[in-house]
Amino acid sequence: MSDSIRNIKKIVAGREAVDGAGVHLIRVFGHRDTGDFDPFLLLDAFDSKNPEDYTAGFPWHPHRGIETITYLVKGEMAHEDSLGNKGSILEGECQWMRAGSGILHQEMPRAADHMLGLQLWLNLPATDKMALPAYNGISQESVPVVKEAGVEIRVISGFYKETPGATQGRNVQATYFDVTLDKGGTWEFETRPGETLFIYAFYGGAIFGEDEGVTAPRQAVLFDQGKRFVARAVSEPTRFVLLMAEPLKEPIAWGGPIVMNTKEALDQAFKDLEEGTFIKDPGVRT
Repeated sequence: MSDSIRNIKKIVAGREAVDGAGVHLIRVFGHRDTGDFDPFLLLDAFDSKNPEDYTAGFPWHPHRGIETITYLVKGEMAHEDSLGNKGSILEGECQWMRAGSGILHQEMPRAADHMLGLQLWLNLPATDKMALPAYNGISQESVPVVKEAGVEIRVISGFYKETPGATQGRNVQATYFDVTLDKGGTWEFETRPGETLFIYAFYGGAIFGEDEGVTAPRQAVLFDQGKRFVARAVSEPTRFVLLMAEPLKEPIAWGGPIVMNTKEALDQAFKDLEEGTFIKDPGVRT
């Protein structure tokens, strides 16, 4: 495996879904895919030019046991949470929130010419399920942009060569890149063997690894093990996010917005909600 190329292991086509108060989105992967995408739990994509699809938003709701990562390429999303944070996620910005022991928040997309972005759920290890909630707002200006021949890489989290991202994982060391590849461009990235790696394409098609087929947008492409990731944009430009992290390999007990390791812990979370004791600690803001 010392110099092996990561090839496509699985392609998951996103399907249309409705969530929140009536938000039309693309459910790329979720419950059925936790084994393959570990430690990534869920990926929802927003891609609409019709405000009626999304302005109903996601009113107040709880989370426990996970991190939620919202990244916007286009559009605007107002947010508020039980830590006291309130504001908007704008184009090119990211909200990286650790729910930990419990957080309440709402996310309300604003009408725009184009709402384009992602929300990713990242699992927390058993030892950190009840960690302090924490909020990290990442501005567009704080995201390093690396430009190389035929490619531009926005380093949201992790490291690209010697360039550190705008943030580093507190509990799970997740790599998060936003990559734009010119038509005819080729990009190679040295990965860490053993880690789960997938991409999601916003637009355009590309050839990955030693495969010959051109992938389509709105798909999560999961890769097998290897040291090198290779992407080629043959006939058109493409833009995709690359996610990578070490799998947790822990049991999952999942109920709606709460993900724990056991049914007992999951039941306790819902009992806490009923009894008004869900918020264990006000958490921290960064």
